[in-house]
Amino acid sequence: MSQHSHGETLGETPSTSYISPDTLAEAVERRTRSLPPQKSAAQLAAEHERRQTFRRMVDPGIMRPNPKDQALASLKTLLTICENLIREPENPKFRQFKPTNSVIKRNLMDRKGALEYAIELGFRPEVIDFQPYYTFNSRRFEDLKIGCAILQEALKLEAEKQERIDLGKKAEKAVAQAAAEKASLSSGITMCYLLACQVKLAFMDDRKSKLENDQRERQAREARLAARAAAKEKAAVAPQPHGSDDDEDDEPVNAMPGSGHVLGAPAQTHDESDDEDPQ
Repeated sequence: MSQHSHGETLGETPSTSYISPDTLAEAVERRTRSLPPQKSAAQLAAEHERRQTFRRMVDPGIMRPNPKDQALASLKTLLTICENLIREPENPKFRQFKPTNSVIKRNLMDRKGALEYAIELGFRPEVIDFQPYYTFNSRRFEDLKIGCAILQEALKLEAEKQERIDLGKKAEKAVAQAAAEKASLSSGITMCYLLACQVKLAFMDDRKSKLENDQRERQAREARLAARAAAKEKAAVAPQPHGSDDDEDDEPVNAMPGSGHVLGAPAQTHDESDDEDPQ
């Protein structure tokens, strides 16, 4: 590679396409047209006032005079009408409703403040082929969108409020259940303690009864032994009764072997004693 070509290689820069000022201006204009138009301060103030009006029509307008579940059903019906019409603004089915429809009658016609809200959205009563209808006025589309946003906001707030209430009830239930379990456990422990005390008292009573029985048996045994000993002692010291002469004569005399004489001086007869002279 030559030095010239090498220098051209080093000096190469990426090629860029040229954009004219007119092209840039057209791009900016297209982008500006695609953006929503900026509202003036007066328009923003008027929109805020409309929002506040719709909020007051929800609460207290609908929520206060009706039972809560029925009021929420009315808000949901109004929101369904709004969302259907915003999603398909040219659909004639969504541009009107009949007051004789069962759902409309129950949730709009029979509920305080609900029909007034629908009228504020842009619906007007009219008769078509001798049938009553409420038909939407297309020029009130901005009011429809504002009213729809307020309905979504109100239902979301009510859902969050109900969730907090449910969580509070669950917490209270959990606390009550824990207290009941604790009381039950404490009661169970108390019952076990009382049962153990009863068993111990029964054991002690049984042991006491056994000791008393053993003591009575020992005393009775000692009394019998003492009575026997006293009887023996009395029998040992009692005098022997004298027997008769015949009995004494009957007792044998131990004779010494040998001459045949008995041991001791011979007994003197009455004749011998008479022959001897007294000294």
